[in-house]
Amino acid sequence: MKVFTQKSELKSEIKTLKSQAKTIGLIPTMGALHEGHLSLVRRSISENDCSVVSIFVNPTQFNNKEDLVNYPRTLEKDLELLQTISDDIMVYTPSVEDIYDEGVVSTQFDFDGLEHEMEGKFRAGHFDGVGTIVKRLFEIVTPDNAYFGEKDFQQLAIIKKMVAKHNIPVNVVGCEILREPNGLAMSSRNVRLKPQYAEAAPFIYKTLTAAKAQFGTKSALEITQWVENEFLKQELLELEYFTIAEEDSLKTAQNINKQKTYRAFVAVFADDIRLIDNIALN
Repeated sequence: MKVFTQKSELKSEIKTLKSQAKTIGLIPTMGALHEGHLSLVRRSISENDCSVVSIFVNPTQFNNKEDLVNYPRTLEKDLELLQTISDDIMVYTPSVEDIYDEGVVSTQFDFDGLEHEMEGKFRAGHFDGVGTIVKRLFEIVTPDNAYFGEKDFQQLAIIKKMVAKHNIPVNVVGCEILREPNGLAMSSRNVRLKPQYAEAAPFIYKTLTAAKAQFGTKSALEITQWVENEFLKQELLELEYFTIAEEDSLKTAQNINKQKTYRAFVAVFADDIRLIDNIALN
């Protein structure tokens, strides 16, 4: 397994591979790897000649500086996990200086309004930070395929929009959410949950599945009100938002159109840990 800390060395390696007509898969991560990340790596390996995993805690996508400081950094363990999958993985673990040549500043993007829905209402500048780092990684790695989990479905939609608007030659692949046996969506933040909050957190997915069961028989507003009331009964979990939205526009659904596809999205605080999840409704 090759580990690169300098983009110049990685780009040289990729140039050699591409001269041999090798296809490249990219899995961008912020480390603290778990089985959800590893499933993306396995898919990339199955669909490409070579796979690059980037491990970089990107400062420009944290609107909460405390969250940036507390974000788990487990590089040695991450490398050990990747080693169990394949010796052929390339890992890119850059410094901030290697990624951001001209200072740690986000580019401003226009994602046709996708950035103003849901997460965008609560995390100012977040998606500019995401777009900046992902576009930068695409420029460095020049992958044929890039893999992202559907837990961050809004992020996935925004990256697809960026690729289309900037004519970036990469196929963006969305991969299904992996869950703990209790239903909790796998996340690097889960390891920071205090025991009582970890015990309460599966309620999030339980409520999403119950909301899905009501979809088609109740209105989006009725389901939303029901979910909000359910969370009011939970002492340990604070609902930030729940919304039923169109998959294409991410706009909150007013009336259900059977010709469109919808998802339910949720963000919840378990103490100071913010958890997000979503579920396809039809």
